[in-house]
Amino acid sequence: MRERGRRVRAEHLDVKLLRVEDVAPARVGIVVPRHKHSAVDRNRLKRRLRELVRTRLLPTLPPALHLVIRARREAYGDPFESLARQVDGIVRDVARELARSLNRADDAERKETDR
Repeated sequence: MRERGRRVRAEHLDVKLLRVEDVAPARVGIVVPRHKHSAVDRNRLKRRLRELVRTRLLPTLPPALHLVIRARREAYGDPFESLARQVDGIVRDVARELARSLNRADDAERKETDR
């Protein structure tokens, strides 16, 4: 995923996305840093991100897509509304990135058929 995936950034969230050949539903992983925070803080941040992914991101994702959301340490101080705005921005950026990749695939297909 590191080498082939595309990156999308929000204020305090980094997202890597990768299209796969499966027809399986989209999958999302969440990574939260341990940097000077207790397990309670880490779990709270993960719960907030999971809820936002469940309600705002997953309904918009096509199948055969894997995402990893990595929270930066600054995300610990963000209120829920700020995280929600960032996830909404990720939804927009992921859709834009998928449209670009589909256009590139269509262009490559046209070039092959023109030969």
